Amino acid sequence: MDLYVPILVLAVLAGGFAIFSVAIAPFTGPKRWNRAKLDAYECGIEPTPQPVGGGRFPLKYMITAMLFIVFDIEIIFLYPWAVSFAQQTNDAGQAISPGLGLFGLVEMLLFIVTVLVAYAYVWRRKGLDWD
Repeated sequence: MDLYVPILVLAVLAGGFAIFSVAIAPFTGPKRWNRAKLDAYECGIEPTPQPVGGGRFPLKYMITAMLFIVFDIEIIFLYPWAVSFAQQTNDAGQAISPGLGLFGLVEMLLFIVTVLVAYAYVWRRKGLDWD
C-alpha cells in the first residue's frame, strides 16, 4: 500500500488545486465586462453568426483535431521506441536488454510510412487549407 501513497497524494493535490482555482476565480478576477469580452472568439477572425439552435460546425475544425490526434499518437509511439532502441549494457559491458534491433526499426518505419501516407492524402485533398 505504501507504493500508492505518492499517487494518492498527487491526485488529492491536483483535485484540490482544481477546486480551489474554480472556487476563487469569481472573487479575484476582473469584473469590467464589455461587449467585446462577452463575444465569442474564433482564432482572431470575426465570429460568424449562428442560428439559434446551433448550426453546422465547419468540418475543417474536426479534420485539424483528428490530424493533431494522429501526430500526437505518433509521438507517443516514437518516444518509447527511441528510448528502448539501443542495446543497454551495465558497467561491465554485459547486455542488460537486447533492445529492439532490426525488428523494432522495421516496425517503426512501417508505422511512420502509414502516418505519412495519411498526411499526404489529407494534403492532396486540400484538408489543410483554411480558405
